[in-house]
Amino acid sequence: MIAVGFNASLTITDPNSLVLFECEKPEVKGRDLLIRIEAISVNPVDYKVRQNSLKNPQNDMKVIGWDAAGIVEEVGEAVSLFSKGDRVFYAGDINKAGSNQEFQLVDERIVGFAPKAIKAPDAAAMPLTSLTVYELFFDRMRLNVEKDKGKSILIIGGAGGVGSVAIQIAKNILGLTVIATASRTNSVNWCKNQGADFVVDHHSLLEEMQAIGYGEVDFIVDFVDLNQYWNAIVELIKPQGQVGSISDPSQMVNLRQLKGKSVSFHWELMFTRAMFQTEDMHRQHKILNTIADWIDEGTIRSTKKETLYGLTADNLKKAHQLLESGTSIGKIVIDY
Repeated sequence: MIAVGFNASLTITDPNSLVLFECEKPEVKGRDLLIRIEAISVNPVDYKVRQNSLKNPQNDMKVIGWDAAGIVEEVGEAVSLFSKGDRVFYAGDINKAGSNQEFQLVDERIVGFAPKAIKAPDAAAMPLTSLTVYELFFDRMRLNVEKDKGKSILIIGGAGGVGSVAIQIAKNILGLTVIATASRTNSVNWCKNQGADFVVDHHSLLEEMQAIGYGEVDFIVDFVDLNQYWNAIVELIKPQGQVGSISDPSQMVNLRQLKGKSVSFHWELMFTRAMFQTEDMHRQHKILNTIADWIDEGTIRSTKKETLYGLTADNLKKAHQLLESGTSIGKIVIDY
């Protein structure tokens, strides 16, 4: 089979930053599914791992990629959730070979049945971001429509892949008043199209929040840079509110600043369950099935924004460059 990978962390403009190569198709065992991939999408974690994971060149090629939709080709002897021929979608495990290849092994416990109402490229846009938002909202922050409907949430980074799903789930599932940040006309329009009630410019966040009448909000989620927005978060969060983040702060964050308001803080990393083989690892299977149901019901929709065609090094380089620019909107998908 063919795959795209790298054996050294290089700038994306380097010809060898990502290369096409041939390798053996992996063999299934245990709870593994062998999936014939039909489409993938690319996330910021892809370029971050490419930039930082192999500072010293190695002989073997590293294959990354954490979003895919495809067909189950083979199942391991301990598989009970899926059968050959099932259409699936998943984000995978950061400690294993990723989806930038024709076939991939994935533990059945972190795989869901693909939505029936959309095609593989649209489905491939959804797993990592949907899992991230679902886990942050429901598993970490314990948000609930019965107790939280009508409350306010500020989503920092509304036009990105995670933010786009967060807007939809916050609005359509939880019934929250959604305020998203964006600064360019196309990203503002995208956020509104996802369902945001208000869109504010992150460059003047405090002033714009005051202008729309929200000097305080019940919940804040950061999908961009916790250090950059920390002081604004501390000021804007209501007493006894909740803050969640997925970003990687380069400097220490002073959580003590939240103590006076008795504000709770929540980290989210959707790879945690697979990385540590947690007892509830199978929950990702159930979450993805729920996401598929919401899509099929029309409650949320795919956040695919751009489609590239073919598993090639050039297409993956283009996707990485777009994400590294910080100007991409929604999700970039590669249709095999």
